[in-house]
Amino acid sequence: MTIHLFDGFGHVLYEVTFALLPLLMFFLVFQLFILKLSFKRLLDIFKGMFLTFWGLAFFLQGVHIGFLPVGETMGTTMGTMEDQWLLIPIGFVLGFVATFAEPAVRILNHEVEKVSGGYIPQRVMLYTLSIGVAVSIALSMVRILFGIPLWYFLIPGYILAIILIKFSTKTFTAIAFDSGGVATGPMTVTFIVAMTVGIAGATQGRDPLLDGFGMIALVALSPILCVLILGLLYHRKEKENERSLKSES
Repeated sequence: MTIHLFDGFGHVLYEVTFALLPLLMFFLVFQLFILKLSFKRLLDIFKGMFLTFWGLAFFLQGVHIGFLPVGETMGTTMGTMEDQWLLIPIGFVLGFVATFAEPAVRILNHEVEKVSGGYIPQRVMLYTLSIGVAVSIALSMVRILFGIPLWYFLIPGYILAIILIKFSTKTFTAIAFDSGGVATGPMTVTFIVAMTVGIAGATQGRDPLLDGFGMIALVALSPILCVLILGLLYHRKEKENERSLKSES
């Protein structure tokens, strides 16, 4: 099989240019009238934008020639396996690994640790989000195998999230809903979605449009629940520490 690395790369450059151009224009307007940054600082920002442009372009090109075809091929192959129950643990592992490598998740975890002064460590958040997404991918496999409607998962999930919000702190509530958006990043969307659609297309009696999609909704929900539960555990630990300090005093 011949792979043409730069097939359609010109179109990708065109898309990335028009995606970043509005951001650049807004920045220049703010620089002229409000920010007035020094030339050295401005040069660093333009270097970052230059690297961002080429990073996005090469990433999207890699998605088109690598991630999507490989995901679809893996999904089609796994959908024809005899022991289809293996899709559930495989989905769990792939969901965990994809989130563990997700750049947006790393950035969120870094910001959470920095703003909380180390109170919420990066590693704890990373494992929490990775496990949450892994569970959601495994549930997506269950949904495909048994033909369970999507709303059987979403409605109870969001009801549980609303209940957990009442017992969680405002800090963890805010982090939880940001985590849901961050977890649906390029690693998950480009690879896992293609694989899920491939599995649904190869599984007998399943419709790729009905059963293959909807996975992102589950991925967005599960980190919310996991971070809210983490918040409850932190709150419980705080109360235990307070009781121990009172008993010592």
